[in-house]
Amino acid sequence: MLKSIKVTRRKLLSLLPMAGSAPAYAFGIEPNWLERTFHQVKLPCRNLSSGVRILQLSDFHASSVVPFSLIENSVDMGLEAKPDVICLTGDFITDAAPFDEAQYARILRRLSGAAPVFASLGNHDGGIWAESVGGFADSSVVRDLLRESGIALLHNRSEVVRVRNQSVRFAGVGDLWSRGVNGDLAFADVSPDDPAILLAHNPDTKDLLAGQPWDLMLSGHTHGGQVVLPFVGERFVPVRDKRFIAGLKQWNGRQVYVTRGVGNVRGVRVNCRPEVTVLDLA
Repeated sequence: MLKSIKVTRRKLLSLLPMAGSAPAYAFGIEPNWLERTFHQVKLPCRNLSSGVRILQLSDFHASSVVPFSLIENSVDMGLEAKPDVICLTGDFITDAAPFDEAQYARILRRLSGAAPVFASLGNHDGGIWAESVGGFADSSVVRDLLRESGIALLHNRSEVVRVRNQSVRFAGVGDLWSRGVNGDLAFADVSPDDPAILLAHNPDTKDLLAGQPWDLMLSGHTHGGQVVLPFVGERFVPVRDKRFIAGLKQWNGRQVYVTRGVGNVRGVRVNCRPEVTVLDLA
């Protein structure tokens, strides 16, 4: 039998300030409370002789509820970790609302001025899905932004980076919801003997690319759930495979990292701070 709880008038009045502060925290504090996380990732590849540090930033979602100041703060925090390579895994914008492209490019150029930067596109960056929810019909705006920022877009292709006399292959695919994934093109030049890092915005993309030679997939998209409630869990989980919402996970002898991302939609986060991710590969 449930025990009844008596709430006195005094107790109720004492709780009112807390109730009033909850929206202020969810909309005003946590969305801007960046957390930098560090992770050791062991790759099952003989050719990686020394460590490689990757900075992953995702889901900037520049919009009326995500100011450039938050994006720049995440860049500051990420660059403090002195990464060898930087990976941006999509959703640079939220919709087709106008934004200051020059200011955005200035912020992103700080990344490309510090290390090689690779990017993949997200579902909000333009295309079939984006247009259906008020976004751009194609990704030309974001592509122009990345080009102006000195960032290499890995759209179904790959590039090799030399880090301390060793080669690491970075491959990227288009967005799953935008029907942009072409694994055969992305991995056309990838050798199974080389360490291969895959940029794919949506972690569900792994299932389409199970036959390709990648070791670690970097994804975003989920925002870590964005609102995570006690006894309820994540409230916003736009993926089929609910095992891959946040953090480093094993999958079929490989690894997948899903970052909680920097920005958000609708301006709210609860128990799910925005994340700046640092991955040390060994």
